[in-house]
Amino acid sequence: MSLQNISQNKVFDGWHKQYQHDAKTVNCAMTFAIFLPPNASEKNKVPVLYWLSGLTCDHQNFMQKAGALKKAAELGIAIVTADTSPRGDDVPDDENNDYDFGLGAGFYVNATQAPWNKHYQMYDYITKELPVLIEKNFPVNNKKSIIGHSMGGHGALIVGLKNQGLYKSISAFCPICNPINSPWGEKAFAHYLGTDRSQWIDHDASELIHEGCSLPILIDQGKDDPFLDTQLKPGSLATAIDQQNVDLTLRMQAGYDHSYFFISSFINDHLDFHAKHLA
Repeated sequence: MSLQNISQNKVFDGWHKQYQHDAKTVNCAMTFAIFLPPNASEKNKVPVLYWLSGLTCDHQNFMQKAGALKKAAELGIAIVTADTSPRGDDVPDDENNDYDFGLGAGFYVNATQAPWNKHYQMYDYITKELPVLIEKNFPVNNKKSIIGHSMGGHGALIVGLKNQGLYKSISAFCPICNPINSPWGEKAFAHYLGTDRSQWIDHDASELIHEGCSLPILIDQGKDDPFLDTQLKPGSLATAIDQQNVDLTLRMQAGYDHSYFFISSFINDHLDFHAKHLA
C-alpha cells in the first residue's frame, strides 16, 4: 500500500488529514494524522511537532481533543500524530485484553522478545520511518520537536534524549518518568524487552538524563493526577535533574488531573515553547 489519504478537513485555514501506509518497521499498515498550517507550501516548508499519545489512544485523540490546531495555524507549525502501537489481526495483543499492554500500548520501544518483536518496533517507526515519510511527502522542513502524554510523554522523553541531534525541543504532559519502577512500565518492558532489568535502563528517562541533555524540556504535571505517585513518578526525574546541568522546567499544576481537559488548558504554552526553538 502506498501512502493513502483516508480523510481531510479544512480547519483554521489549514488542513487536517489522515493517511494510511504499509510500515516496514512494524510490519503492518499504520495510520497517522497531520495538520498543515495555512502557510505551508513547497516554497515555504514548515517545521513539525510530533505528538505521541498515551495508553488506549491512537492518532486521533490529540487532534480532536487538545484544541491545538488554531494556535499551530497561527505559529505556522505542522503537527503529526502517530498511532500508539502496530495494529492488525495478526499483531499479538495482551492475552487478557488489558488496556496497559499490547494493542494501543507499544511504549515506543523496539521489542526484542517473541512474539512481540515481529511488529512492536515503535521506536524505529517514530524515529526513522515516519519522519522520512513526512519529509518526503509533505511541505515540511527537517526541523522537528517532540511532545507526548503519559506513555507518550515517556516516549517523547526517551526519543528526544536518545536523539538530541534530531530534535530542537522536548515536552510532555504527565509522562511516565521512571518506567522501570512503574507497574505500567514493568509489565510492558518484561514482555517487550525480557526479564533482564539491565536491558530496561536505556528506555527510562530518569536513567537516560544522567547522560545529560542539550535540549530544552518542558513538563506539565497535574497535582490531582490519580497516577502521579504510583505510575508517573516525576520526582524521580527531578532528582536525577538535580545532578545534571539540564534545561528542564517541571510545572506541577494544582487541581489538574490526567485528562485532555488538562492538556487543552496548557497546550498553547507547549506550542509557544516549541515554536521558539523551531524558529
